[in-house]
Amino acid sequence: MLTRIGATAASAAFVALSLAAGTASAINTYNAAPAPERTEVGAFVALWDNTGDGVPDRFDWVCSGTMIDDDTYLTAAHCTDGWPAGTRFFVSLEQDFQALLDTTPGTPAEEAAALLAAGKIVEGDPHQDPAFPGPSVDTHDIGVIDFAERAVTPADVWSFEPATLPSADQLGELGGRALDALDWTVVGYGTQEAQNGPGGHVHPGGGVRMKAPVDFNTLNKAWVRLEMVAAQGNGGACYGDSGGPNFVEIDGELVLAAITITGDTPCKATNVAYRLDTAEARAFLAPFVDLP
Repeated sequence: MLTRIGATAASAAFVALSLAAGTASAINTYNAAPAPERTEVGAFVALWDNTGDGVPDRFDWVCSGTMIDDDTYLTAAHCTDGWPAGTRFFVSLEQDFQALLDTTPGTPAEEAAALLAAGKIVEGDPHQDPAFPGPSVDTHDIGVIDFAERAVTPADVWSFEPATLPSADQLGELGGRALDALDWTVVGYGTQEAQNGPGGHVHPGGGVRMKAPVDFNTLNKAWVRLEMVAAQGNGGACYGDSGGPNFVEIDGELVLAAITITGDTPCKATNVAYRLDTAEARAFLAPFVDLP
């Protein structure tokens, strides 16, 4: 399985394929819809030196994530890992971030400066679980962009209600039978499922906040596996959706149960998401947010 990092790879360890943001769609082309109401979900954006000459020459969305309080954006550790020195990190809660990239002129640094000045991105500080990358049973693939030390936070720019995190072992206590009966939704800015293109499969789209229904499959020690087979009425996550939320509705409340990490290469079968109700995930999050 490939780590679903995004439009570009933050580390050589995750250079699975080259993805270019294009048409205004994401998540997938089947059973998916825009998600303007999910204002707490945002694009993870980076400005970095891609050629090693000391000059930032790439500015792009690369992952997804969710505001879990006014100044903490939750994402995957592999989204924050392995970047060149001097990389700057931003979050955008705009519905269509790709359109902003397409219409903002200038060099990558000038694009970033313009969008920062216009209040379309907010700069923050990355942190990741120090145990990442752990063993496959629990990779500790969880990170945040923190704005606590910044003069401007996302809450100063956008109106949103932070996502609700699960309580300790909430998914474990419910168990597979109950979780299977609940409604699950994946949200993110990622690309579409594999499509035939010149030279093989391509993953078009991305940069737009989308949502899709998914079905519960299995609960493991650190993972929730979710079905995204089109014939079953599901959608699913793909490249660029890493770090994005997988919500489950429990007693009428939307709970951010897990974050997208990986799945099958063509993005048509299974979304593997990191649980947020485990002791390990909660231990990492505790310094940044008040836990339920």
